[in-house]
Amino acid sequence: MPHAIWKGTISFGLVTIPVTLYPAEERRDLSFRMLDGRDLTPVKQRRVNERTGEEVPWEVVVKGHELESGRFVVVGEEDFRAADVEATQTIDVISAVCAEEIDPAYFDKPYHLEPTRAGRKAYALLRETLRRTGRVALVKVVIRTRQHLAALVPNGPLLMLEILRYPHELRSVDALDLPAEDVAEAGVTEGELDMAAQLVETISRPFDPHAEEYRDTYRDALLALIERKAAGGEIAEAVPVAEAAEAAEGEVVDITALLQASLEAARAREA
Repeated sequence: MPHAIWKGTISFGLVTIPVTLYPAEERRDLSFRMLDGRDLTPVKQRRVNERTGEEVPWEVVVKGHELESGRFVVVGEEDFRAADVEATQTIDVISAVCAEEIDPAYFDKPYHLEPTRAGRKAYALLRETLRRTGRVALVKVVIRTRQHLAALVPNGPLLMLEILRYPHELRSVDALDLPAEDVAEAGVTEGELDMAAQLVETISRPFDPHAEEYRDTYRDALLALIERKAAGGEIAEAVPVAEAAEAAEGEVVDITALLQASLEAARAREA
């Protein structure tokens, strides 16, 4: 079972529901480390001054918001503390809306809510009320140091807390060249719509996320490849760190390291 990341109460009118918050996601991506292909020594990320190419120590790194190219407003730790929201242990219900009114693009991250023993009845009451009315409850909650807009969504016996993105976190689609919503203007005929509807009806079935056709076949294939390589003895040993350090002694300029640092800085600028 995952570790609880938050404990508090749902404030629903005068009803308070003691709950515990658990992450709903379970990341199972295969992890890879960046290695130097010559001796398999792990490659470290470096903080490099774009102008001088020199490595920058952590103690002189500051955070800045770029207004335009080359002009920044430096924001210090005291500024972040001053703007910080008050940390509370309450999920405050703001309103209830129809679930279909929320654009799927706003949904960001799911969490599971578990009631304490004392809150089980109130939890069931809120869950069933939302289900029967076809609504989700919009709430404000502070998790760690950030305030979030979120939705309480009934899901079987569970109440889920779905963190929502704020509008400013979504990119506008105005710049995209999209076909008109008017189907006639888009060149689509009613006959084509009828045939497409028949095709959709033919392939329609209840959603089962565990169905074989929805498996992550890329991850399965990659994991199988790694297991075959390991079973066949294709396991490379890295050069010990001390030995690698001795080999580097006497070099005046490490061009490879400078190129790597420059490449990382350029990628950071693009990102």
